Amino acid sequence: MGMGFEAVKAASIYASGETGTLSFEQFPHHAEVATQAANTPMTDSAAAATAMATGHKVNNGVISMAIPGDGTPLKTLLEISQDLNKRTGLVSTTYITQATPATFGAHNSQRNNLGEIAHDYLHLTRPNVLFGGGGNGITEERAETSRYTVVTDRNELLNLNTETEILVSGQFGQTNLPYMYDGTEELPHLSEMASVALDILLQTDEGFFLLVEGGRIDHAGHSNDIDRQVLETIEFSKAVQTVYERVSDNDDTIILVTADHETGGLRAHQNNGKGKIPEISWSTGGHTVSNVPLYAWGKNAESVEGVMNNTDLINVISHNSIFSGVQLRRVLTKYPMKWTRFSKKL
Repeated sequence: MGMGFEAVKAASIYASGETGTLSFEQFPHHAEVATQAANTPMTDSAAAATAMATGHKVNNGVISMAIPGDGTPLKTLLEISQDLNKRTGLVSTTYITQATPATFGAHNSQRNNLGEIAHDYLHLTRPNVLFGGGGNGITEERAETSRYTVVTDRNELLNLNTETEILVSGQFGQTNLPYMYDGTEELPHLSEMASVALDILLQTDEGFFLLVEGGRIDHAGHSNDIDRQVLETIEFSKAVQTVYERVSDNDDTIILVTADHETGGLRAHQNNGKGKIPEISWSTGGHTVSNVPLYAWGKNAESVEGVMNNTDLINVISHNSIFSGVQLRRVLTKYPMKWTRFSKKL
């Protein structure tokens, strides 16, 4: 999804009247990330998220396959985590087969092959948690046939027996979840989905991988809709804070927060005070080539500095011995912003 430095700035101003006050801005290590795809300077979410999920540049529209190249599937952090017997999950405010979560749990030459992406989820990678908008290739019947428990609203989500449920598909509506600005009614907030996902994933001592995407921040950017974007970003910050409070007592953990790309060419010009939208301008309704922020906390977070490439994130993670044979205890990825948490047990 798309969120740049200025989107963070605008949301912080609205939330507190000051810059630098969102939860992830308090992390001690900051950098910026270049996002270009293999075939163009202006990436889409498929190429950018694939770069972070696999460490490989691909063409726009590609979901974790070697294109350009021989077209073979590229192993993702979710799959690596499963090889280490971790529980895994994907959470988004977009429909769950959308490009960003898909790059972690599926492989396809085209991001729009939603039915095939859903097939990969349900029959190949089988994440323990799939929470997001419904429809778009995934149905209650398909999930239930694949032995997933299906929940469709906030009440069902919050009343899950998270001590016994192992595979849960949260299909909330038939497309993207509503904007916070418009009211989610009986559907859950991002922070609620993240919290319940953790309840399920933390039932094992083997650790976990969790991707949580504030995907509608990007949609508001495409619409140049600052009112909706600000509230989506604040809810994303709340989700980060919710998860941080659950896991921050583990000293073997790294948390990374970043984005696929910037959307809208947003600039925040004037602070109008807490609870008021700042004076802003947009330059486009599409993506831009601007670098995006990266925030890090925890084990090896000091390696996050300066200007990095989105393919570098897997190298940051590898320093936590995910590939070295040392047991990786927990992995948490938050998207997009995108938050990634990795831990190792020495």
